[in-house]
Amino acid sequence: MILFALSVAPGIAISLYFFFRDEYNREPRKHILFCFFLGILAAIPAAFFQWLILPVVDRMFAPGAGLIAVKAFFIVALSEEWCKYIMVRYYAFRQPEFDEPFDGIVYTVMVGMGFATIENIGYVMQHGLATAILRMFLSVPAHAAFAILMGYYVGHAKFNPKGTFPDLMKGLWLAVFFHGLFDFFLFLRDHEMIQKHVSDIFLFAGALVTFIISLFLSRRATREHIAHSREKWTGDDRSQPSSSKTNA
Repeated sequence: MILFALSVAPGIAISLYFFFRDEYNREPRKHILFCFFLGILAAIPAAFFQWLILPVVDRMFAPGAGLIAVKAFFIVALSEEWCKYIMVRYYAFRQPEFDEPFDGIVYTVMVGMGFATIENIGYVMQHGLATAILRMFLSVPAHAAFAILMGYYVGHAKFNPKGTFPDLMKGLWLAVFFHGLFDFFLFLRDHEMIQKHVSDIFLFAGALVTFIISLFLSRRATREHIAHSREKWTGDDRSQPSSSKTNA
């Protein structure tokens, strides 16, 4: 029971944080909860794709850093971020309540945290308390950072009169890049041949630096969209935070 609580707590905490950060025109709870649920569902096709493709890739490439890079970027990161993107693009993006750029971050984070939570349950139940603590402060927040980077451009895409596709693709590929780089360093740590030549601490540091950079960029993206939200809604004589959409 304790392990289960530790595995779901980070995703729920981050989801609540962004729900309450959306203070000027908060999203309906029904959309927030459904996006979280869609994130859980997104893990199914991603896992199936990886199960189907990974054995094929193992036969096509020689063992080494090249194979690990293909797995990290093109199998794991791309499949997971693509499945999250589909949920955001074809559900949240179409909602009439999606009426400001910050909503892109909010909805994408909800999907990302649903995905991260169901993934986290599997890892924590299999590997125990130490994994729960490590993933609480690294892997789950990393998923949130990747989601923010995607959501930032999803928010731009919604209100870009020149077209949505370029911004949507920027968000998707930025999330894939940071997710893939993060996993690349972690996957290298599990490779015996790589470990003989590169320190385990150095590889973990690579993942940590990737996470810190994505966290810095996501923090800046969040501040920018919140500032836009504040300007939009307080400029309409709404000087106090509103929850007008919350109970829709």
